Amino acid sequence: MMDHPARDVPKYSPASRMLHWIVAMLVFLTWPLGLMLDFVKDDVKLDFYLVHESLGFLILWIMLLRLGARLFTPAPRSTAPAVERTAAHMVHGLLYLFLIIMPVSGFLATNAHGFPLQWFGLLPIWSPIGKSPDIAPTFSTIHEWSAWIILALFALHMLAVIFHHLIRRDATLYRIL
Repeated sequence: MMDHPARDVPKYSPASRMLHWIVAMLVFLTWPLGLMLDFVKDDVKLDFYLVHESLGFLILWIMLLRLGARLFTPAPRSTAPAVERTAAHMVHGLLYLFLIIMPVSGFLATNAHGFPLQWFGLLPIWSPIGKSPDIAPTFSTIHEWSAWIILALFALHMLAVIFHHLIRRDATLYRIL
């Protein structure tokens, strides 16, 4: 049995909780699409790129909303030891950072490779750099490394969830539900 009933646990704001789960869902859609790009047939590859890039651009804007919500509504108090709070702050901060770096670098890579974004095929998005073959590989590398860093941070995040929920059996998970 948990030490604290879920209903008594201080929670993140409703906006923060909603944006957290929306970003999680979008990342779970976008990340695999990015991995599949090298394996899809040429006749559908552009469609995969369009969906991947459009979802990534959506993640960027939702992450900016999340950052705003986080800046204006404090996190609920935590009773975890200081070292765990510090680790959680670091992982969360890095997740926020890379969930912004990744779509920005992907967007800039797409532009630099000469493919301006048509958001979901409907809305043309202004290209801040235009076709720039000299810097396109740099943005692509940043984008790819960011993906793997996010995966590692996600793994740490999930290990912490498992640790708190199944081993320590505390109510930490309920702060975001």
